[in-house]
Amino acid sequence: MQLGIVGKPNVGKSTFFNAATEAHAEIANYPFTTIDANRGVMYIRKSCPCQDFEVTCNPKNSECRNGTRFVPIEAIDVAGLVPDAHKGKGLGNKFLDDLRQAHALIHIVDASGSTDEEGNPCELGSYDPLKDVDFLEKEIVYWLFGIIKKSWEKIARQCELEDKKVERMLSEKLTGLGIKEEHINAAIKKLEIDHSKPSSWTDDELLRLTDYVRTISKPMIIAFNKCDKAPENLMLKKDELKDYIVVPTSAESELALNNAKKKEILEYTPGAKDFKILKKEELSEKQFHALDYIKSHVLDKFGSTGVQRCIEEAVKMLDLIVVYPVEDDNHLTDKEGRILPDAHLIPRGSTAKDLAYKVHTDLGEHFIRAIDARTHRVIGSDHELKDGDVISIIADA
Repeated sequence: MQLGIVGKPNVGKSTFFNAATEAHAEIANYPFTTIDANRGVMYIRKSCPCQDFEVTCNPKNSECRNGTRFVPIEAIDVAGLVPDAHKGKGLGNKFLDDLRQAHALIHIVDASGSTDEEGNPCELGSYDPLKDVDFLEKEIVYWLFGIIKKSWEKIARQCELEDKKVERMLSEKLTGLGIKEEHINAAIKKLEIDHSKPSSWTDDELLRLTDYVRTISKPMIIAFNKCDKAPENLMLKKDELKDYIVVPTSAESELALNNAKKKEILEYTPGAKDFKILKKEELSEKQFHALDYIKSHVLDKFGSTGVQRCIEEAVKMLDLIVVYPVEDDNHLTDKEGRILPDAHLIPRGSTAKDLAYKVHTDLGEHFIRAIDARTHRVIGSDHELKDGDVISIIADA
């Protein structure tokens, strides 16, 4: 699973990415700082099973902090998008191509209205952030439409001459974009398009289908970034985005808190509504005022910096659950003796065999049975897993 961090240049995408991944993408106040996509790992918070089993875990692919497991999900921060990107303007073609495998998008919007449509700095509050939501959706839809339209006549003719399902043919064409047959089928039903004769579809019908497919195949969260600097009239505009989850966000504050935590100046957990200063005597007056600003203008006002919430809302939107594979269901260990070593995000509805393939292809191909470590009951290959399950997989050697 992969989350795409998107938006026009200079809205704080790389700052958000750095704050969420503790990576070091270049940050600067000019358009197109990010040219090559930055890849990293973000984390969501879940209650660790170590509390239920009353054991001390030894995580390998994730961290446990006081019973909270930080479960990894891949992230990509791509080049900034500008109007007419689907026509190749700016770095549009590269931006859109980098998004192919993203399952959901976090759209970083400059809520302060201090960057114009090209991503250049402008007077605070002078640009309407809602325009960015409209144009980014349009660019992605027209990009997808162009891909579909390029081979549409051939697909439509083949469907009718060979009596093939249009949703299957189209999904095969779009498989590299993470678009599945069920996405297209849902769009056709919702829009009531005649699937029996695709050659009769108009460009308008094809565009509406593309728009709906984008909505369900690459759902989007809106991060209303720079919320601490945004004029009140612009912050109120988030209420107009009724079809989205909108999260007030200050990526700059999250990054500052994480950096201070690394230096052991303060105690802070991503997503928390407060922090604790540990070394007040080591803070300069400027640093102290900066932390006081973050507390009063971000944490007290909005409940958090919003960065962690954006990630977790995106995972909820994708309806993912967390499961914990182990080798020994009695001791909850892997072959190296680590307790509850791994945590994996998988789609809700996944089976024990799906988990086996997630862990390793050989486990999936030689799957015999699995054991639920909570109940010690044997479960079959088609057993549907639940959030928080701890599962031991038995395979034929």
